[in-house]
Amino acid sequence: MTKKLVLVTGGARSGKSSFAEEYAAKCGAWVEYIATAQAGDEEMKTRVALHRQRRPAGWKTIEAPYDAVPAMKEAVQRADAVLFDCLTLYISNLLLAPKMPSDPLKRSKIVLDRWKDLLSVAAAGTASVIIVTNEVGCGIVPENALAREFRDLSGFANQIAAKWADEVYLMTCGLAIDVKKMAVNSKCD
Repeated sequence: MTKKLVLVTGGARSGKSSFAEEYAAKCGAWVEYIATAQAGDEEMKTRVALHRQRRPAGWKTIEAPYDAVPAMKEAVQRADAVLFDCLTLYISNLLLAPKMPSDPLKRSKIVLDRWKDLLSVAAAGTASVIIVTNEVGCGIVPENALAREFRDLSGFANQIAAKWADEVYLMTCGLAIDVKKMAVNSKCD
């Protein structure tokens, strides 16, 4: 299989991770899984455990909740495929990191710069990279400023990833829709 950068997006419980795992498994025998989740409470511990149970035993898991660039840099040089799950948790972790500035504009710049760095490293490697992210912009406008900042940053990061990606899939009801093939460019001639 030719090396690709693939973005898998959708709502909660739409089948994103399962689809991404199946896709990664088809890319070759050696898969590295970069996990951004932190099991801080019982609900997250259960979610993490379910993800671990679903993955093949031979996959290498790298936990990188705050600085995934070094993990990605190494993984894309040795694996057939790298599964990054997930971008929106990574953004949430970065936004709430202890050393983040209090100014939202500075925070946004840091988060998006780190995301662009990660995409650059992913594109420079020899492995296919599959990125899982949530589509969070289809609901109502959140009530508090931090939630709006998260929603906006997620949307911007998803747009950036979609531009870089060779393939973009929108998951709904467990079905993958190939968005990049269906996309219309709005260029004036």
